[in-house]
Amino acid sequence: MTRTTQRTGTTQLSGATQLSGATQPSGATDAGLAGSTAVDADRVFAALADPRRRELLELLGRTPGCSASSLAASLPVSRQAVAQHLAVLEDSRLVSRRRSGREVLFTVRPEGLAATADWLTGRATAWREWQENIRQETEAKAALDPDRQRPR
Repeated sequence: MTRTTQRTGTTQLSGATQLSGATQPSGATDAGLAGSTAVDADRVFAALADPRRRELLELLGRTPGCSASSLAASLPVSRQAVAQHLAVLEDSRLVSRRRSGREVLFTVRPEGLAATADWLTGRATAWREWQENIRQETEAKAALDPDRQRPR
């Protein structure tokens, strides 16, 4: 079953399947994969999927504390479109807003991206360990049965 979120327009799958007999990478648990870090990563990936939002992040990184109007002046889109993109970035915790008089100013939140990078690094490490364990198991089985042809 799929559903499309209203604000980001991304498609999310529900009812994920697990392969029976599959060995999980060390440190991977069902609870860990469904935790808030994975949910935050989903939001960050959805937000970063749009090139205009990545461009907005770059602009905000160079000039923090910008309004939607000043950002729109730098881009070939309307202020309303910029405001919608900023709302998605804010929902994904990649930008923050603060009011200054009548203006709302936006700033990049690097910790949102750093948390997702940490999650990715953890997944990559776990998957490398998992692959190494499979390689070692395969070599151990091959050593026990020298007549068996080695996989390529």
